[in-house]
Amino acid sequence: MESRIKLILGVLLIVCLLNMPYGYYQMVRFLAFLGFGFLAAKSYQRDIGTEIFIYAALAVLFQPFFKISLGRELWNIVDLMVGVGLLISVVRGNKAVS
Repeated sequence: MESRIKLILGVLLIVCLLNMPYGYYQMVRFLAFLGFGFLAAKSYQRDIGTEIFIYAALAVLFQPFFKISLGRELWNIVDLMVGVGLLISVVRGNKAVS
């Protein structure tokens, strides 16, 4: 389940690099918030402090309620780094994003 969430979020974030309608970015923020919140909760159950921090920080960064304005270029960098990190963690079988 966790690998599927990471895979889906990774692909969604990388697609953010394309010129998509604004509604797509809003949907990604909401799904990323839910996905990273779920991953943080799972890490909490396993008592893995580093993962809890990483996923909770990503949930706050992507949360859809109070927009964090980073600008298009910086968001592209964040989306790419997080997306690739998630995909690498799935391929390597790691639990953490890094």
